Amino acid sequence: MYKNILIGALAVAVAGAGYWGYQQKEEKDQFAIQAENSYQRAFHDLSFHIDQIEDELGKTLAMNSQRQLTPSLADVWRVTSLAEKSLAELPVQGLNMEDTEEYLFKIADFTYRTSVRDLNQEPLTDHEYETLEQLYEQASSIRHTMRETQAMMMQTDTKWLTEREREEESEPAEYSVAGHFERMNKSVQGFSEVEWGATDSAIRNLNGELKEALSGRERVSKEEAKAMALNYLKLGEGAKVQISDSAEALEYPAYSIVIDDPENQAHYNMDMSVEGGEPIWFLQDRHIEKAQISLNEAVEKAQDFLERGGKEHMMLVDSTQYDNLGVLEFAYVDNDVRIYPDTVTLEVALDDGDIVSYVGRGHLINHEENRDIPKPELSKEEAQSRVNDRVEIMEDHLAMIENQMQETVLVYEFYGTKNNDTYRIFINAQSGEEEKVERMQDSEPMY
Repeated sequence: MYKNILIGALAVAVAGAGYWGYQQKEEKDQFAIQAENSYQRAFHDLSFHIDQIEDELGKTLAMNSQRQLTPSLADVWRVTSLAEKSLAELPVQGLNMEDTEEYLFKIADFTYRTSVRDLNQEPLTDHEYETLEQLYEQASSIRHTMRETQAMMMQTDTKWLTEREREEESEPAEYSVAGHFERMNKSVQGFSEVEWGATDSAIRNLNGELKEALSGRERVSKEEAKAMALNYLKLGEGAKVQISDSAEALEYPAYSIVIDDPENQAHYNMDMSVEGGEPIWFLQDRHIEKAQISLNEAVEKAQDFLERGGKEHMMLVDSTQYDNLGVLEFAYVDNDVRIYPDTVTLEVALDDGDIVSYVGRGHLINHEENRDIPKPELSKEEAQSRVNDRVEIMEDHLAMIENQMQETVLVYEFYGTKNNDTYRIFINAQSGEEEKVERMQDSEPMY
């Protein structure tokens, strides 16, 4: 009898374990499907935006009216910004895409600066028309490569997740997705130098800025980086850690760290700087269950995390809930002035309060103790008088931001509402110019 009971109990245990394993596989497969769909959407969006860039640039060359040219150039800037966003969403971090990223940035910056100019008073120069012609030809070359890649993926039913795993193990094959992207980047390298005018001085090299910001700090070994990563994520010795030198595409020396945490059924990826041992970004890969904590509780978890990492005087400046995830942005505060270039972004899982994503690049590049902050020339009331009368002001702050010309300026930051929308409006505290207007995101509904 006892033997039968024991056999029955073992059978139930085996069945339970099998069901649990099946459920875990189902959840992992579902996560993979969602990630693959996200990559496919970003890729096809990128292809579409590259087509639009070529079309819009072609239109500008045929226009003779300054009234039509300004909105057309603005459209090139808008679509190029969308292309940059789509490229950033693709898993191509291990590839050298800096030339393509810089090229898109230069198009966006050139067309923005040209479109905000009064073209009736200051028409396009012959050099600027030549620039537009070169950009049109080069956009055509990029579009051709994108179309080849798109056709190859559709014909071979290539998956981004499978492709990423393959490229992590070996060099990109010529006719793989990575191979196509590297060919596109090389074709951009081969473009003749474009006469960008004043735009050249404004080109940002974030990797170079990060290298300069980290330079001179004490170097850490791989073993030290491993211990620091485990301590930073509060993981025990049971976690398995793989650490290697980062991709050659990065200008700054860093370790790429992969951690498997079987206790919590989670997987981490992290880049940590060799100089200073600073986490630059990390991402936790796991299925997030139904929300159990509020967004306010998530903020407390994020604040504890930042304090544990030595990030002091950081203030929450933006928070949004996307389904079971809280996305939080913190800015450094210096003498009651919010320093917006000095920010970190975190994502908090609302099932258990885990920090599942962290990006600290802005803080590492722009953090500065005892920053020289100018005194405002305008009073708060004078600055507020420059805000649209239809916006009802709810709160205000002094802040430092980077404007569209990439200059760091002191501003009054006004939060206001109009109808059902909330806006953040930045008025220059010295000149009274409206530097920037942002519409704040509402929390996404759960579907």
